[in-house]
Amino acid sequence: MSIEPFKQFVKKHPKLIEEVRQGKKTWKELYNDWYVFGEDDDMWDEYRSSGGKQEQGDLMQKLASYVKHLDVNELQMYITNVQQAITSIQEVVRQMQQTKKDPFSFRKD
Repeated sequence: MSIEPFKQFVKKHPKLIEEVRQGKKTWKELYNDWYVFGEDDDMWDEYRSSGGKQEQGDLMQKLASYVKHLDVNELQMYITNVQQAITSIQEVVRQMQQTKKDPFSFRKD
């Protein structure tokens, strides 16, 4: 049997790649299981991707939960602190640029 159908199977089930990268399975084990049991076996259910829409829904749900528990005053305080830090860094850079001397400039005596 050709390896191409197995490659197509792996493309349809990207979680298999994660299993191999994490060292939980080897490509040989996965290929042997695929060859023996076929693509439609229940053993592959855990690797079937649920689709991007489900993952987006989960992400949106987590984001909504985070925003729900967000303290707006605390967020404003963090933003103000970050702005002050950026302003301080800009001021230091500005001062360094003003005092910067060219190490290769020589004055004639």
